[in-house]
Amino acid sequence: MAQGSNKIMLEIVTPYGAVYAGEVDEVVAQGTEGEFGVMPGHAHMVTTIKPGLLTAGTLGAKPAYFFVGSGYAEVGPDKVVVMADSAEKSEDIDVERAMNARKKAEEELRRQETEGFVSAESALERAIARVHVAEHTGTGMK
Repeated sequence: MAQGSNKIMLEIVTPYGAVYAGEVDEVVAQGTEGEFGVMPGHAHMVTTIKPGLLTAGTLGAKPAYFFVGSGYAEVGPDKVVVMADSAEKSEDIDVERAMNARKKAEEELRRQETEGFVSAESALERAIARVHVAEHTGTGMK
């Protein structure tokens, strides 16, 4: 990409492969320290991300929405690489499955004292984030 371009290359990858690669005008994601946005020319940074909505905006087109799990984002002036434990396009979210996972995780949290609490809490956070992304974007209603 040429320096001074008005686009950013966005790559979303998981241990299972690439979920998305394409040029966008801006990226908005959920960092562990709060939401952050990236536009062309952004300063270099590496940050942690938490499960939630990632929006990839392109002028003149409907934004692309993704659920992104825990991981990292490496940001540069013309590229954002999101490395997450899981990710999926909002339209691919199976809302019923996510709601069942949420219910199961809530039940598990009620049963846990200390052992397994972190795992159940993490599963609940991911399930809630998936449902939120699907509801927010109006997609994924399977």
